[in-house]
Amino acid sequence: MNGQTILGNFALILFVLTIGTGIVWFLDIFYFAKQRRLKANHALAEFDARNEKLKAEGIKLDASGRAALEASILRQPTWIEYSGSFFPVIALVFFVRSFLYEPFKIPSSSMEPTLLVGDLILVNKFTYGVRLPIINKKIIEINQPQRGDVMVFRYPEDPSMDYIKRVIGVPGDKIVYKNKHLIVNGKKVSYQPLPDFLDESAETSLTYRKQFSENIAGVQHKILNFEDRPAYVPNPDEFPQRELCSYDVEGFACSVPAGHYFMMGDNRDNSRDSRYWGFVPDENIVGKAFFIWMNLGNLKRIGSFQ
Repeated sequence: MNGQTILGNFALILFVLTIGTGIVWFLDIFYFAKQRRLKANHALAEFDARNEKLKAEGIKLDASGRAALEASILRQPTWIEYSGSFFPVIALVFFVRSFLYEPFKIPSSSMEPTLLVGDLILVNKFTYGVRLPIINKKIIEINQPQRGDVMVFRYPEDPSMDYIKRVIGVPGDKIVYKNKHLIVNGKKVSYQPLPDFLDESAETSLTYRKQFSENIAGVQHKILNFEDRPAYVPNPDEFPQRELCSYDVEGFACSVPAGHYFMMGDNRDNSRDSRYWGFVPDENIVGKAFFIWMNLGNLKRIGSFQ
């Protein structure tokens, strides 16, 4: 129900591996390899001196011995060999994942019907600005999230977890959700009824949900509503700047503060989102989701989405 992806400390682990293997690779080039070369030169000099002595005594020599001795001394230790081999691969993965694109897996139904459980998606990491990995600090400004974007972000109540929702409100917006209809800055969002959606993720049995086409700032996308669920928000948290929101039996109204975003799941009655835990600060942004690259249970899911 939460729309979260399980990431854990993979980014940190990848960073540590990149640094570790990079240090070994660097030391081998500028120190260990030179030490092996010096050791080999010394051993070869002794080998040549001994052979010259044996040759003078009329003993026939095996010419292949010198090359074998040099190769054995210059051979990298296993731990250096593996580190050197893995470093370019790990460094490339770390760079791509940190600054360009990152894969995520959808584990819950909160973004249905746009994203289904099991969808493997790609997230653009640079469209909202270049950020330093691990600490997520923005260093280059590019674009700002727009209403209608599907965005991955760090959950404000637990930044170790990544969530995915749709941007409903940007800084300065007034968001009103009454009787399951959105009003953004005083303008009603348009809805068009669609055929009912077969909810295969329902806990008890296959269930049909009411489906609509919603248009936010020109972004046309599908949403779901549960007819048996009330419009009010039960037990919202005491989140930061909670005073900017008001709740009643028909829904809620929120004013989005500067540097923050208001997020909602497309599965409107089955999503714990900004209605419950508040606004997403800019520093929590991970990137914009834009492509389903695999769903092992349904290959037809592959493609872009809105």
